[in-house]
Amino acid sequence: MTTENYLGALTGVRSGKRSFYPEYVRTAERLERAVGALDRISRALVRTGEGPRALVEAVVRAAAEHVQADWLLFAVADGALRAARPRFLLLTGGTLVEDERLFPPDALAHLRILRTRPWEAGDPADTGVRVPMTLDCEPVGGIAARPAPGMDIADTDLAVLRVLANQAAVALHNSYLVHATMQLRGRTEALSEAAEQQARDLAARNAELQQTQRRLIEVMQRQALDDERHRIARELHDSVTQDVLSAGMMIEICRAELTEPGTDLGALRDKLTGAKDLTRHAVERLRAAIYALHHSESEPSGSLPVLLERLSTVHLPTDLTVSVSVHGEPVPLPGEAEHSLLRITGEALFNTVMHTNAARARIRLDYRADRIRLSISDDGDGDPAQLRRMLRLSSATDLAGAHRGLANMRARTEELGGTLSIRRSRIGGILLLLEIPLPLVTEAA
Repeated sequence: MTTENYLGALTGVRSGKRSFYPEYVRTAERLERAVGALDRISRALVRTGEGPRALVEAVVRAAAEHVQADWLLFAVADGALRAARPRFLLLTGGTLVEDERLFPPDALAHLRILRTRPWEAGDPADTGVRVPMTLDCEPVGGIAARPAPGMDIADTDLAVLRVLANQAAVALHNSYLVHATMQLRGRTEALSEAAEQQARDLAARNAELQQTQRRLIEVMQRQALDDERHRIARELHDSVTQDVLSAGMMIEICRAELTEPGTDLGALRDKLTGAKDLTRHAVERLRAAIYALHHSESEPSGSLPVLLERLSTVHLPTDLTVSVSVHGEPVPLPGEAEHSLLRITGEALFNTVMHTNAARARIRLDYRADRIRLSISDDGDGDPAQLRRMLRLSSATDLAGAHRGLANMRARTEELGGTLSIRRSRIGGILLLLEIPLPLVTEAA
């Protein structure tokens, strides 16, 4: 057989079997249609960036053109590709329809099948053709069509529709990811801008806070200076002032006696010597107060009963007899607390000497489970009601230093969280009673 005869047998040209050539022609047409379909598929699927709807419309038109369909349906199964929009779309007469109420009955039957997963593609009762759409080997919908009359749908056409459907599923998913990424990027930019704005706001607030803190520090420094000034004034009043006033009173008495005839100069000299001792004592106490102002926090606290015992013997050079009694188990107290209680007791004894004719004074210190009771009583002629009125008056107005001792005693007591009361003593004079709760509460704490 010649070469020409071989070519004729293969192509069907001039062959004795008349069926070979028409089959060849149909195969060539299918091949040409397949190539054209692939070209349309590629043009449709590159529209991923335009959004899901544009992609679906391009797929529907490419598939309908390939099978020359009277109508073509693209549908996503219920529950699959949840972000895909539209869920189904019908192309009929060149018009895209999304309302299923306008679908032809046969298209509506295919829609119900495509929306249910899984479904059987080979239903002989169906009219038209239908191919599944899969993603990761899972059915996610499909394409159904009714070809034009006389249109012969071969396996290659179904293969083209399957490729188009599967690639459409991938493209839909990618389109969703692209748009989700863009939205996420927009949210990220918005969050970044909000974070920058918040950072600017925080910086402004931090600057305001620093300015407020500087002002607060200045106020606290001024307050600390005022508190220290008041504390120094109280210390000087409760210590040095007592001796200075005693010396001044004694000097006034001596001046009055000098004007009287027959004055006993020896007795007068003794009184002036006492005044001199008081002034020397005042200087010593002033130095001690200055030293205490510089070293009060560093010095160890002493024993309050011992300090009261010493106070009763060296308070003033008078004939006042002072007794100290301690009851209960002594409780260690901070140095500031012992110092305040000691100053209160000293001020009370000083008032007893200066303002009454008392001969005896009693200091009683009671340590109890929940409080400390300190009482200073005398047998003088003082009036408790008058002292209470003076104390109220000193609290209501500034008396230019008058009755400052009473106000200082109450202020020190309140700093310790306690109360100060003034009563009539059992031995006839004044009773000052301090009750300090335990555990001790101080301003420093």
